[in-house]
Amino acid sequence: MEKIIIDSSKCIGCGKCVKDCVASALYIENGKAKVRDGCIECAHCFSICPVGAVDMPSYDTASCGEVVSMSEIDSDFFLSAMKSRRTVRQFKDIPVEQEKLDKTLEAGRYAPTGANSQNVSYTILNSKRDEIEKECVKLFRAGVNIGSKFTKLLKNTEINDTFFFKGAPLVIVVSAHDSVNGTLASAYMELMANSLGLGVLYSGFFCGLAKLDPKLKAMLKLPKGHKVVTCMIMGYPDVEYKRIAPRKPIKLKEV
Repeated sequence: MEKIIIDSSKCIGCGKCVKDCVASALYIENGKAKVRDGCIECAHCFSICPVGAVDMPSYDTASCGEVVSMSEIDSDFFLSAMKSRRTVRQFKDIPVEQEKLDKTLEAGRYAPTGANSQNVSYTILNSKRDEIEKECVKLFRAGVNIGSKFTKLLKNTEINDTFFFKGAPLVIVVSAHDSVNGTLASAYMELMANSLGLGVLYSGFFCGLAKLDPKLKAMLKLPKGHKVVTCMIMGYPDVEYKRIAPRKPIKLKEV
């Protein structure tokens, strides 16, 4: 199946798609846009065409509406909201609605990926969740490498049976071939989750163990070539923060 199709009866030969093509896979011939090898399916041509002459048969284009500019969001309010986010470790015993889960995953799906690889995967811990957490706790209590690195940090912390997932109703493991792609997707997801009233904890402890323990890797059943990038623990916060936390001065230089 062709990656993109250009309807020559609609194309007006404006060249906007050619100018914006990341892979230089488009060109103008006889006043019409044409496609050659090299398309990475980034959909810039689909989005930029003023007359809707571009189609992508392998994608659900029917659900693609009009572009909404981020500039429509008040920048001061948006910055304050981002500064107000807190890592949450206390969760209410309330399930996350499917609609909110779907929106959170959709935000991740639309995060940018290098070369438009779209190679980020999401694993929701469900039937194996308790077994996975039990394995993590066992390893941590045994002082596996990752635990020993945080001895000082954890010296006053009880490693109880819910140490990793905090009793939260939702745990999503984000994996990818490339860690940058997975990290960007996770950041998009967190912003969406926060906007839906959910709190998020990134479990670095879990990610460390997932890289070390073959049994844990096997239980996750990640796609071939994928590595765990983040473990996002989500739910309704059972804690309320009253003011923005301070930060150290920004580290900035020019070269």
